[in-house]
Amino acid sequence: MVLLVEDEMLVRLIGSDALSDAGYTVVEAETADEAVKLLEGGGEVHLLFTDIRMPGSMDGLALAELVRQRWPDIRILLTSGDTLPTREQIPDEGSFLQKPYRVDALRAEVQRLICETPSI
Repeated sequence: MVLLVEDEMLVRLIGSDALSDAGYTVVEAETADEAVKLLEGGGEVHLLFTDIRMPGSMDGLALAELVRQRWPDIRILLTSGDTLPTREQIPDEGSFLQKPYRVDALRAEVQRLICETPSI
């Protein structure tokens, strides 16, 4: 399952549709706070795909760090149109996809990250 966290509805829908069409189960969240509630509720999330700049109590970088600490088996893919994270800000084994991204690039990066996960 992919947890997609994006505050812009149209971008969230495009990403969700692209990943669903590729065969992934996608759960959507508008904010990092909502994503944490979903993660705490259970479910087998394999990959977090999150925008960096979002409203709420934490941005995507803080969410990625929290996920890395609490759910270390979840792979992380960050995205942004105006923020370029440093390598240190991207959790180990995570990745970054610059917006605007192409649907095929999104699918390929998600596939790469999920296939590299030993438990899947």
